[in-house]
Amino acid sequence: MSDLTFNKVVGAVLATGLAIVGLREISSGIFAPHPVEKPGYAIEVAEDTGGGGAVAEAPIDWGTVLPVADIKAGEAVFAKCKSCHTIDAGGANGTGPNLHGTLGKKPGTHPGFAYSSGMIEEGNRAKIWTYEEISEFLKAPQKHVPGTKMTFVGLKKPEDRIAVIAYLHSQGSTLPFPAPNPAAAAAPAAPADGAAAPAAEAGAPTATGSTAAPAPVSGGPAGQGPAAGAAPAAPAAKAH
Repeated sequence: MSDLTFNKVVGAVLATGLAIVGLREISSGIFAPHPVEKPGYAIEVAEDTGGGGAVAEAPIDWGTVLPVADIKAGEAVFAKCKSCHTIDAGGANGTGPNLHGTLGKKPGTHPGFAYSSGMIEEGNRAKIWTYEEISEFLKAPQKHVPGTKMTFVGLKKPEDRIAVIAYLHSQGSTLPFPAPNPAAAAAPAAPADGAAAPAAEAGAPTATGSTAAPAPVSGGPAGQGPAAGAAPAAPAAKAH
């Protein structure tokens, strides 16, 4: 290789290197990273002012609602349970136990089903499936019985639980309906403002114990009131 050819090769290599370095410097100047003040995405979160919360659910008066509950509606709600439970007499256990005659039975005791330890403990605590007990379980199974195998999210609406419990009761359960709860009856409404007649207007004793004087009756001589010591005049409605 001649000296001229060697010089050309070396010059080309140096020119290429300089071009690469130059391009890198130019690109770093143009596309230089600029660190953000607050990395990440800003997520709007509503501030909890403590001014409200979930409204507490009123107790259910089972003795009032169950006798008139819609069993057909309860059967429709139970369709959500059929993937895991049977309810006919003698039905096989599935992912969950057969539920025929459940109300009034001790939780965690249906033959042939391997219950969780949490449900067995529930049976020792609750003794039987009462209406209130099974309602609380259906509302939030995992919360009411920690560790239960029932992964269903629950029936949040009271009307759905009432209907499905009425349906469960119709399928072999012998637990009687409780008597209606007297405490659930509505209290008498307070009289409206101004509805009560003031005692003073009726001539009744006032709060101080004295009796209000009756008003003079019109019809006598102008400017003349009742005579001193005279008996009280008749009510104005009867005056002529």
